[in-house]
Amino acid sequence: MSTLCVIPARGGSKGVPRKNLLDVGGKPLIVWTIEQALATPGLDVVVSTDDEEIADVARAAGVEVPWLRPAELAQDTTPTEPVVRHAIDQATAERGRPDAVMLLQATSPVRHDGTLARALAEFGDTGVDSMVGVVEQPPFIWQAGDPPTAAYDVAARPRRQDLTDATRRYRETGSLYVTRTEVYERHDNRLGGRIGLFVMAEDEGIDIDTELDVALAARLLHAR
Repeated sequence: MSTLCVIPARGGSKGVPRKNLLDVGGKPLIVWTIEQALATPGLDVVVSTDDEEIADVARAAGVEVPWLRPAELAQDTTPTEPVVRHAIDQATAERGRPDAVMLLQATSPVRHDGTLARALAEFGDTGVDSMVGVVEQPPFIWQAGDPPTAAYDVAARPRRQDLTDATRRYRETGSLYVTRTEVYERHDNRLGGRIGLFVMAEDEGIDIDTELDVALAARLLHAR
């Protein structure tokens, strides 16, 4: 199976300015994800960016940036799916249509050695159409309302040690997705068809959106 790995990296960012180039643990943030992808056999890795400086940093890290993303796909309101579709179209025109796409978000830099290879293997072995990276979440989730409602039976509060596969809850990390190309083509969505969960380690669930996230990610990456 040929797999295109797309790392989106827009030049603008709101919470942390120039986030993709921010020094995190001694490297620009995006470089962590680039290096993880390049170390994974079976991935055709590209960075999709509208920003020349990000493109230069990505190329210096050893990855292809064969085109710059058009401005209309680099707005604050631009969803990720059209960006991936653009990368699919560009890659298809240059070297043939990929069978699947791995989407990696540079803002989730903490991934263990072998995580991406394990994701590819699980995707192939399970035969799912799309797969979403998740981390286990405590089941004590509430939804606001009148009255508020719990995602568990408040009359029989569960204990962690009693959780089963049916009662465990997971949070989407935003870190990685693996999707058959036809799902993007048919649904314009990274998730569709038969969806599988790819369970990641708890520390792999960090998503950088604030300065505190930056400090925590740097500490985790340094510890590794």
